[in-house]
Amino acid sequence: MAACSSSFTFCNRTTTFHSPVPQRKTLVTKTQFSVPTKSSESNFFGSRLSHSSYLSPLSSSSLKCSIFAKVNKGQAAPDFTLKDQNGKPVSLKKYKGKPVVLYFYPADETPGCTKQACAFRDSYEKFKKAGAEVIGISGDDSASHKAFASKYKLPYTLLSDEGNKVRKDWGVPGDLFGALPGRQTYVLDKNGVVQLIYNNQFQPEKHIDETLKFLKAA
Repeated sequence: MAACSSSFTFCNRTTTFHSPVPQRKTLVTKTQFSVPTKSSESNFFGSRLSHSSYLSPLSSSSLKCSIFAKVNKGQAAPDFTLKDQNGKPVSLKKYKGKPVVLYFYPADETPGCTKQACAFRDSYEKFKKAGAEVIGISGDDSASHKAFASKYKLPYTLLSDEGNKVRKDWGVPGDLFGALPGRQTYVLDKNGVVQLIYNNQFQPEKHIDETLKFLKAA
């Protein structure tokens, strides 16, 4: 019976051996993977996600929200009323007559959102000089906003969009197919018409640069 020759390559070195019996090629693949067994929170560019959310199937509505915007440039911004960091109701229409910088962010006290909030704070006088109001919106409640604003001495309004209704109504796109709340900034003119939409999840401080650049050129 003729011998069968086989060769294998490991780390660029080839080893050949001879077997006295015919060999059949068999491929065995072993794949190891792990699934988190308990929920824990991770900070990922401004969002608190539990490991269990990684395993959840995406709904068609979250996928649609992450792709299609409902508020576009040149469109009158839809009005809404939300509570500020002091628990007082605030309506968007209150600011008609002056430009408004309205920025949606994922969550209070996360690294990216804290950088963004403090960058708006540090440039707040420049926004005032341009005649613009700055408003931040996230799904955190008023108590969270109050603590966040107090800790970092934020001089502008933070609105509580619990349940993310306004975020959904405006069609703010999410990242990672909707698993990560979007970070999007709108600039409205004095008539409440959207003149700029800027989206950048992973460079939160760029929102300040781009909106100031736009306001100065307007």
